[in-house]
Amino acid sequence: MKHEMFAELLNSAHEVLAHVQGKRSLRTTTLPLPPKPLDGRAVKRARAALRASQAVFARYLNVSTKLVQAWEANRRTPEGPALVLLHIAARQPEVLEHVRQNVRRKRGRRARPAGRVKRHLSRTS
Repeated sequence: MKHEMFAELLNSAHEVLAHVQGKRSLRTTTLPLPPKPLDGRAVKRARAALRASQAVFARYLNVSTKLVQAWEANRRTPEGPALVLLHIAARQPEVLEHVRQNVRRKRGRRARPAGRVKRHLSRTS
């Protein structure tokens, strides 16, 4: 064993001993529990709370319509960020509706696409 590695292991053992004896407190972090899995019926209820079709609900979550259909038919189970969004949709559907309304408002105030500006500029030269 290399000398540096042994010294590091020995130092760690001393730190553990100091902690056990109450001479040292270690910083601990408690991680939140992952969200509970949802079945197809729960996904349908979340979608029904928004009064959205499968296609519209898929757009809310930024997933495919086929994926929403698979969740609702219990062929697949939601996971990762989609699972978190589904929990939000189930508990607070107004949050997703609020996001959708903000996107719609911003799209209404959008500037002209860059392609039109370029064509316009090329005509004036």
